[in-house]
Amino acid sequence: MQSSLKYFQLGDIKLLSGKVLPDAVLAYTTSGELSPNKDNVVLLPTFYTGSHIRNEGFFGAERAIDPARHFIISVNMFGNGFSTSPSNAADSVRGSHFPDISLYDNVFCQHRLLTEKLGIERIRLVAGWSMAGCQAYHWAAQFPEMVETILPFCASARTSPHNFVFLEGVKAALTADQSWNEGNYTSPPESGLKAFGRVYAGWAFSQSFYREGLFRNLGFETVEDLLQDWEKDHLNWDANNLLAKLRTWQTADISTNPIYGSAFQLALGAIQAKTIVIACSSDLYFPPEDNKIEVQEMRNAELRIYDSPWGHCVASPGNDPKFTRFLDSAIAELLETDFC
Repeated sequence: MQSSLKYFQLGDIKLLSGKVLPDAVLAYTTSGELSPNKDNVVLLPTFYTGSHIRNEGFFGAERAIDPARHFIISVNMFGNGFSTSPSNAADSVRGSHFPDISLYDNVFCQHRLLTEKLGIERIRLVAGWSMAGCQAYHWAAQFPEMVETILPFCASARTSPHNFVFLEGVKAALTADQSWNEGNYTSPPESGLKAFGRVYAGWAFSQSFYREGLFRNLGFETVEDLLQDWEKDHLNWDANNLLAKLRTWQTADISTNPIYGSAFQLALGAIQAKTIVIACSSDLYFPPEDNKIEVQEMRNAELRIYDSPWGHCVASPGNDPKFTRFLDSAIAELLETDFC
């Protein structure tokens, strides 16, 4: 059952870029009850095409994250259509006028939600897939005294050059549509959105996934069937929303802010949270090699690699039950850590 959506009014916020996002709003849900000591908080940010609804696939009854034991906060990222986005922003910043928003900005505003609205001073766990996992890294670096544990899976602390180039490719596919009109479209740029989905599908799964025909496990008879499904899925998205979040992804770096002044190793070393990073062996976005570099610079971190041909989408709820068990085991280990 989906939890009711709540809204936190932030007012005008000054962004890392120096620009202002007027009348900013974070949309979020909560599940479970906050304990008297407020020591059972689990924060789940959202991933690139995700929302609080998709996040429900990462917790549930008798799962490692369980509403019967934890107070689960699922907060929507700026640009995803629920929190302030190009599609719903104030008129002055709507559509193509939407300012660039960093993950630093997202986490700064999420911190305000937790402290000002919910009265929370400690977070037991921040976890998430893909961009949500990137936010887990940011949380631990921006507020090291507040975060006890993090579990980023299929994510990174900084977007790699190769990842940046992949995102340039899908962006180019979308914006080549004549209807795009520099973001000032009067009707959805459908050809561009379809092309975006087709290009994306080549990166979301590994070469072995296609070679072994694993798309059949998802109910598709042919590769073309899968590609058409990805087209349909991306037709449901506002193009400016997709590109706003894409810019957020491309600039993700836990050190690019006033705290660390782009000193990446310093930012990693400042993380106090006990950390388990999970990577998929065939992830084309966030390869384990990048995570190995990160973990070496962190105080109390461990990398666990899940061997699978499913690529980045191994973590999408329902794709690989064995990965779900692997993930839940690591989450349970962190949640059971005694910090007394």
